[in-house]
Amino acid sequence: DRQQLSARLVGLSPQMQRLRDQIGALAATKADVLILGETGAGKEVVARALHDLSNRRNGPFVAINAGALAESVVESELFGHEAGAFAGATRARFGKFEHARGGTVFLDEIDAMSQPVQAKLLTAIQNRTVTRLGSNDPVSLDVRFIAASKQDLEAEAAAGTFRPDLLYRLNVVTLRIPDLEDRREDIPRLFTHLVAEAAARYKRPIPAIPGAVLTAVAARAWPGNVREL
Repeated sequence: DRQQLSARLVGLSPQMQRLRDQIGALAATKADVLILGETGAGKEVVARALHDLSNRRNGPFVAINAGALAESVVESELFGHEAGAFAGATRARFGKFEHARGGTVFLDEIDAMSQPVQAKLLTAIQNRTVTRLGSNDPVSLDVRFIAASKQDLEAEAAAGTFRPDLLYRLNVVTLRIPDLEDRREDIPRLFTHLVAEAAARYKRPIPAIPGAVLTAVAARAWPGNVREL
């Protein structure tokens, strides 16, 4: 609900209030979403909030880091394969897209995908189907796609490293997450929230935080954004 969302997106700055409002308005729609933000800004938190507030909340949330998938296995991981599709494929296997049916697929670092995989992803998003390696039969997909990148994908498309047609399919709605540098007023409250989470995780009492510590935390640079904080 909205209280849970408020607990997860702690910021009080106008930028974060606007982002909260956008998430609340988008969550119940079927629109695919593109999330842009620097490393550690909280792109997966926003994606999970969109999922948790949607009517897909009881379905799977499948997070995929495209930058961490080896090129040799990315198609099998995403689209699945039939037995005998390649050496070592002794049995059929669902890909992550099929596993996410009824839920949400979150594709982080989508710009890391090769052009051939981008083409197959475009087909999957456009037709809401996936074809396993070694098969000619498409499988229907009931999923919502949320993609994320720290790159300027319009610039990547102009440079020819990212497919423009895939970009147009993904950015039905674009959410931009501001850096901590641009919302310093959020840092003390966010730091306090993270301290409380850490205390609960390690089963320790929540410590008092001196004002001088909050001032120092708010004043320093956080190039790694919320992850570094």
